[in-house]
Amino acid sequence: MSGQRSKPKDSERRGGVRPVAAALPKIAAKAIGKRGFAEAALITEWATIVGRDLALVSQPEKLAFPRGQRSNGTLHIRVAGGVATELQHLEPQVVARINGHFGYGAIARLKLTHAPLRQTPARPKRGIRKPNPKDHKALHDMLGDVEDDAIREALERLGTAIMSGDAEVKKS
Repeated sequence: MSGQRSKPKDSERRGGVRPVAAALPKIAAKAIGKRGFAEAALITEWATIVGRDLALVSQPEKLAFPRGQRSNGTLHIRVAGGVATELQHLEPQVVARINGHFGYGAIARLKLTHAPLRQTPARPKRGIRKPNPKDHKALHDMLGDVEDDAIREALERLGTAIMSGDAEVKKS
């Protein structure tokens, strides 16, 4: 039976279904490596590392290490608007969070570039729900004593927006 091949293990099979996320770091490593990023995770998990609010106004650009080293690097970050000053003050915390993510002292300092972001991260959209008819009637009844039509309509739009969870109150 030495001439017979044994059945390959699942991990050795080339066919079959595998998650795309499992192959992404390997595929993206070459392109991202050209910009100095040791790991694609710095880009793909930027919001997790620095926080959602800071990630909306900043993007990692390039990671530069001293010659022959893979630690104490400089992370170049593109920042939008007036955030550069705030990020400059937060530098020790941001560096600590990045190094905590990598598990070693990969970053020693940040270099900020004040420029528009290359692509704006998509903000999650909230579903707008219609107000409950009973709540809408109660709002209408509350506003019945308001004599000025314009004020009553504005208050009704505001109340409807609050009940529906809509952040914007549009003038109709």
